[in-house]
Amino acid sequence: MESFDLERLVRPNIAALAPYSTARDEYKGTPGIFLDANESPYDNGCNRYPDPAQKELKEALHRIKRIPAGNIFIGNGSDEAIDLIFRIFCTPGKDNVITISPSYGMYRVAAATNDIKVKEIMLGDGFRLPYNGILDAVDKDTKAIFLCSPNNPTGNSFPMEEMLSLAGKFNGIVVIDEAYIDFAEGPGASAFINEYPNIIVLQTLSKAWGMAGLRIGMAFAQQRIIELMSMVKYPYNINVATRRIALSLLRKGIDAEIAQVKEEREKMAGALACMDMVEEVFPSDANFLLVKVNDADAVYSYLIGKGIIVRNRNSVPGCSGCLRISIGTPQENGRLLEALKLYGTPDAGTLETAGPAGRSARISRKTKETDITVEIDLDGGKESSMDTGLKFFDHMLQQIPHHSGISLDIRCRGDLEVDEHHTMEDVAIALGEAVWMALGNKRGIERYGFVLPMDECRAMVLLDFGGRADFVWDVPFTREMVGDVPTEMFRHFFKSLCIAMKANLHIEAKGENNHHLIEGVFKAFARALKCAVRRDVFKYDLPSSKGTL
Repeated sequence: MESFDLERLVRPNIAALAPYSTARDEYKGTPGIFLDANESPYDNGCNRYPDPAQKELKEALHRIKRIPAGNIFIGNGSDEAIDLIFRIFCTPGKDNVITISPSYGMYRVAAATNDIKVKEIMLGDGFRLPYNGILDAVDKDTKAIFLCSPNNPTGNSFPMEEMLSLAGKFNGIVVIDEAYIDFAEGPGASAFINEYPNIIVLQTLSKAWGMAGLRIGMAFAQQRIIELMSMVKYPYNINVATRRIALSLLRKGIDAEIAQVKEEREKMAGALACMDMVEEVFPSDANFLLVKVNDADAVYSYLIGKGIIVRNRNSVPGCSGCLRISIGTPQENGRLLEALKLYGTPDAGTLETAGPAGRSARISRKTKETDITVEIDLDGGKESSMDTGLKFFDHMLQQIPHHSGISLDIRCRGDLEVDEHHTMEDVAIALGEAVWMALGNKRGIERYGFVLPMDECRAMVLLDFGGRADFVWDVPFTREMVGDVPTEMFRHFFKSLCIAMKANLHIEAKGENNHHLIEGVFKAFARALKCAVRRDVFKYDLPSSKGTL
């Protein structure tokens, strides 16, 4: 490449632009009395305009990214930086840019908005970077090349040496969009911005950092490029609330979240590859998978019907038959896999759509003595609450969601003016029916369960969701009441629960303090329940040698 001349690329009107300047840009002292911007003087946390230079946020990013603040631009999403690149370097109706295809669609949108021609070069076999095709497409009016790596929607990263070689041979701007770089194994291109003066690296806080709702994108480049972008952007593009929240979230590490996404990505890839309707799962360095299926439109519509939204890329050139599937939580991924395993089977229409993997239920039970509603989600994620009119019973019931991880809401109005019997019995029946219903076909569950110490007490709960009810109870109490509940009713509660959820339930406990004794039983039951309902969607079979439960 001939000696790179950045100023030659800048549109003359941009080079001559006098940027908007505030009095605070000109004031270099310590904070004083601000009477310059016609703001409200009454402090409510948002009454002052934000820092147009975003100094505090850039300093935080400098510490994380190891890039000098002078080489960082912060925009309202990466889309702002993309738009600015067109506005600074490309003359409308004259210049062109080169993009790869398939890739991120906003390059074409921003180009059309700025009246810039786009030359799209198709990726090679295996979604390889079309190195020679890109160079062959360059002409005297080509001002920029856009490369997304890891690429969206294909998920693969391009060899760094090829991208840098393009930058070395092209006398224009090379934009390397690294929105998904945190999920890739190799380092990004930001380390090369000083060696290659024509590289602009884009990153975002939307993906790995979990700030999509804040809309914060970054550009890393040589200082003159950052100065040009700062000149052209609107002065207060990052608001006070966004800056405050971002600074708070940047203090929290994301290593654990990234590790889990990567782990789930590999599990998902393996599980999907084993499905009959899947033709290919493409390798990914991002937080999504591109999956080729035998009828993308039909599978997409089926998933929509189950309340699961993926991205249909079937109409995108180079992605025929493909769906792009983001990596969610383990529960969300499990729900997707369960739905796909049932696709095309007689059971497909019966899959529950409420709650992760359909493992939720709502039971309403009304008798002359009680009016009860129980809502349960075996995969959790919701607030739990108890209201039966018996305070100690509520306290014990609360141990179930707290120690099992399920979500549980119980509402009961009963004839407590008579006694506690009907309330506790009917709550047990409704809860057992809800557990049984939420378990569904029981595929992939662990089935069995737990022993737990509670201070001086020991509680053992053996639980088996095998489909046959058998109950054993050995819990000796020395008091008639614990709180507002007769101790004799605890045996009746668990027996009624056992029968309603069609399980084997053996409970044994020993101890001196009656409160601790029954609390240990409820906690041990919760832990047994947690073990028994835990599901491995990657081994989606029945935990039974008989082939049925």
